[in-house]
Amino acid sequence: MSPVSSGHPTAHIQAIGTAVPAQDVHAAFIDWAAERVEPRVRPVFARMAARAGIAHRWSVLSAADGASPVAPGGFYAGEHPGTAARMETYAREAPVLALAAVADLATRADLSGITHLVVASCTGFVAPGIDQIIAARLGLSPDTERLLIGFMGCYAAVVALRSARHIVRSDPAARVLVVTVELSSLHLQDTTALEPLLAMLQFGDGAAAALVSAEPQGIALGRPFAATLPDSAALIRWTITDTGFAMHLDGAVPARIGAALGDADFAAAVTGSADPASLFWAVHAGGRSILDAVQQALALPREALGASRAVLADNGNMSSATLMFVLARLLADPPRQAEGVALAFGPGLAAEGLALRRAA
Repeated sequence: MSPVSSGHPTAHIQAIGTAVPAQDVHAAFIDWAAERVEPRVRPVFARMAARAGIAHRWSVLSAADGASPVAPGGFYAGEHPGTAARMETYAREAPVLALAAVADLATRADLSGITHLVVASCTGFVAPGIDQIIAARLGLSPDTERLLIGFMGCYAAVVALRSARHIVRSDPAARVLVVTVELSSLHLQDTTALEPLLAMLQFGDGAAAALVSAEPQGIALGRPFAATLPDSAALIRWTITDTGFAMHLDGAVPARIGAALGDADFAAAVTGSADPASLFWAVHAGGRSILDAVQQALALPREALGASRAVLADNGNMSSATLMFVLARLLADPPRQAEGVALAFGPGLAAEGLALRRAA
């Protein structure tokens, strides 16, 4: 499954930097949500929370005294804020977190001569765009080409990296800074229903930044693939309301993903017809049940998704930033396999991915 096409330079992820906020909100959320669900379903919520495979989730919503966002005096104390207040917080905090990831990247790679900036974010809107804010604060040249990928959800990191790949293949001298930043904790919903609370249980804040260029080191980005699973559009939805963005993550999603990957033609499109066990895997850590579905459908050994499970445990689902955190772990601890796959799922229900190859 060679990811490299002849006749064009091969784009490589040179390095990845990551950042999360200081406030760990996972335990506070569980305590808050457990008191809200109806008594008859509290055992179900407790069981699902314990089985989620998540130990920590981080939020920019840190009170001065360290209290959680749902504690008295916190962002969600009393009546929940409207979308305008949430977007005001996004405009203030998202660039800060993104720049922290870029600063981490700068300790791992030379960031001089950036020619292109690709930014993915689906948890907020601001104009001038977050891409313009990041470019200005980094002091990038005014002629730096920018691309903002918005509201695509969890697979947006694949779209951002795929875009960087296209840029490098068309311009061998390009040095592309790819940034993903998500503030999912801005969108807590005031509900007592079990399903949305379980969906919110997954999400946290995070940012990642990658340098992509033709220099042959790190991880090579190869053949992209994309598919929309039929009759699945309603399973993942992200609706803008007067009180933030409401996530709908249907409990049928893992089974739908497993069924798709169980189809020989779909699996071949993902793997390039290679034996799944012969590849290394960077799978978006959308939830424990999603990782289980991928593992079972492709008959992968448990360690194949070790990087994804570790990111889920340490950070939860950070939407588009999550896959970048998984790739960062693979860069830090290179797999023994030479070739691999990046795979993510999101609204649609859509699957997006890239063939990968470990640089020699």
